[in-house]
Amino acid sequence: MNENALREQICLFAKSLYDRGLAHGSTGNISARCEDGGLLVSPTNSSFGFLDPAELSRFDADGNQVSGAKPTKEMSLHTAFYDTRGNDAGAVVHLHSHHSVLLSMMPDVNADDMLPPLTPYPIMKLGRVKMLPYFKPGDDAMGQAIRDLGGERSAVVLANHGPVVASKDLQSAIFGMEELEAAARLTLDTLGRQPRMLTAEQVVLLSTFQS
Repeated sequence: MNENALREQICLFAKSLYDRGLAHGSTGNISARCEDGGLLVSPTNSSFGFLDPAELSRFDADGNQVSGAKPTKEMSLHTAFYDTRGNDAGAVVHLHSHHSVLLSMMPDVNADDMLPPLTPYPIMKLGRVKMLPYFKPGDDAMGQAIRDLGGERSAVVLANHGPVVASKDLQSAIFGMEELEAAARLTLDTLGRQPRMLTAEQVVLLSTFQS
């Protein structure tokens, strides 16, 4: 996809998230890999509802900003995924979406595998979702925590903060984020109700299936 089309796509997807209440105010950030290996990144203190394609922060393949507004203060989240997941990271999306954040605050959450195996698609699109500790927004330690995962996870939730999803392209990252938020909501809705879950054998089969 050429750069102009990618700029438009970033803003279109961001506005969709904003319009549906998955992003609010100036929360959240998004990035995508350009054909030349550089990045387009949402600016700091910007609203997903009103992103300007021309104002997106542009970085070259060496990580130098070459145009656009000042980028999100959480660049370390994005670069950590790109550096550790290689070709599996063509875009990264970070939100403060309600249900994912709420789930991260619940007691007894399995930090190594936040989402119980209730339905197929979170397993197929995200694999196991890791909950990371709380970090102050903008703290570079968030990026280091992702690097410490060695590229093994495509999605994490920062405790008391929000989810981050990396995928092969922007559409896949957006869809993965939506799946994570829906799964978090379903998990919360079934707390204490002893739902019937997928079996271990079913989970193994799903983990090898690409949707």
